[in-house]
Order: sequence, then structure tokens, then C-alpha cells
Amino acid sequence: MDQTTCNELLSSLSEYVDGELGEDLCALIEQHMSGCQDCRIVVDSLRKTIYLYQASASQVEVPEDVRDRLFHCLDLDEFIKKAI
Repeated sequence: MDQTTCNELLSSLSEYVDGELGEDLCALIEQHMSGCQDCRIVVDSLRKTIYLYQASASQVEVPEDVRDRLFHCLDLDEFIKKAI
């Protein structure tokens, strides 16, 4: 892949932002973004979205009786027995 296109960037975007791509592919993506303002905006927007989600997300505890009823409705009674 000599020249990374916008479509190729988009197909690897999540892995790139998560830091899961190899060094060579990251370098190609960064080289592409140096000349493509649209892709820089997309990557920046994704990073900001992830940050805002993580900053505002709170872990919600589901009451045990609600969890048990849900598992029962989904026919996961076996899973409930293993979790106890």
C-alpha cells in the first residue's frame, strides 16, 4: 500500500485510534492525514467523541432481581446458576 486512500483509512480507523495498528500502517495513515484535512477532521472527531463518552459514562448497576428476570426471559437460567 504505497498511498493510503481515505477509504483505506476509514477501514482501519478504530484500530488506529485505539493504538492497535502496527507501526508501518500507522506511519502510512499519518502520512495520508498530513495531506488530507478531511481525514484529520474525522480522526479528531472520533477521538473527541470517545473522550467525551468515557468522561461522561457512568456505570449503572442493574438490581439483582431485574437481572434475574431478564436472564429468565432470555432463557439464561443456566447462566444464572453458574454465576451464583
